[in-house]
Amino acid sequence: MKIAILGGGVAGLSTAIALKLKGFDCHIYERHSATSDMGAGVVCWPNACFVLDKLGVLDNLSKVSGLITTMKRIDQDNEILGSLDITKLNKLMHYPSYAVLRKDLMKILETRCKELAIPIHFKHQITFLSKHKTTGQTLVHFNNGKHITPDVIIGAEGRMNSLTRQFVHGNNQPVFQGFINWIGVYQSDTPCFDEMSVYDYWGVGKRFGLVPTSNKTAYWAGGIAIDNIDLSYTTHVKQRLLDYFVDWPPITCEVIARAQEDKIKTIFVHDHDPIDTWYKDNVLLIGDAAHAPLPTSGQGACQALEDAWHLANCLSSKAFDIKTAFKQFNTIRSSKTANITMLGRQLAQSIFNIDPQFCEQRNENAKSADLSQLISGMANGFSSGLPILNG
Repeated sequence: MKIAILGGGVAGLSTAIALKLKGFDCHIYERHSATSDMGAGVVCWPNACFVLDKLGVLDNLSKVSGLITTMKRIDQDNEILGSLDITKLNKLMHYPSYAVLRKDLMKILETRCKELAIPIHFKHQITFLSKHKTTGQTLVHFNNGKHITPDVIIGAEGRMNSLTRQFVHGNNQPVFQGFINWIGVYQSDTPCFDEMSVYDYWGVGKRFGLVPTSNKTAYWAGGIAIDNIDLSYTTHVKQRLLDYFVDWPPITCEVIARAQEDKIKTIFVHDHDPIDTWYKDNVLLIGDAAHAPLPTSGQGACQALEDAWHLANCLSSKAFDIKTAFKQFNTIRSSKTANITMLGRQLAQSIFNIDPQFCEQRNENAKSADLSQLISGMANGFSSGLPILNG
């Protein structure tokens, strides 16, 4: 069985690894000339680390990442709203939580693909899918004039313009969610992070997040609510950020001030409405092409990794019945990812709310939250569908 994976992001690379470890013949087709590191960094929560362990790369990840111990919610006046003990989450789920720069995660996955002799075909941008007039096979056409007719086509092209999602669902338009993120990487000359904690600052219609990956390095995101997509937000971004967060805790301004203008990425944040069916014929969607949660969910890369593990198991158990394997995978994954998408939206609507009274009450609610219950809820949600919560 020949499997083509369209897209060389976290979903595509991890799925190729998982399938190769089950004995499948996989080829990855990536539109760029090298693997992309879109996004500054990710937290690999215990559910993701479970999969990375199965892929044989967890030890490598631990060498280039920070072991998260707490997650602190703080208001724009630097008052602590709550501090979650992530060590309790890690203990409940039997795996760690690592914060890593996306470029380092991608390097680890790409290196593993090379170790397993998985071909990655760069400069292959899909232009359309078609049906062979005689055989009925699905053809994948690329912008370099080449085409392929694999037995299985896995769409992992991301959220913004997935042609496999268009083929499967008939609509691939992402949904703008009313806020913009500027993201980057902070590098200090001297150690400045005493603990590996996720710092999540909340304001009125604004948010700033800072996640250390070592005692000198962190990735960050500054976001504000906006009514519509306006390209003027992509200019003079450093000064914009300094103006937006001028009266916030000093660390936010320090991080922005040290950023290089040309290294700050601007993202008009989109997701996708959940869909019931992720496959059509021999084409299957995974990762953001299937379910694209907001960054407020904290689960984008984690769910892509879960897709990889589940799909490899489904295809290996139903290797000669693709339709049954796809249906099984779809059933296992659709409910969990839909819930994560909707929870991500709910949190974004709260964080980026522009009503001061709402935000004041939101912060008071955060202060009085049962933190043990929150940790338990995270463990139950993250572990759903995985054999990790009870050992």
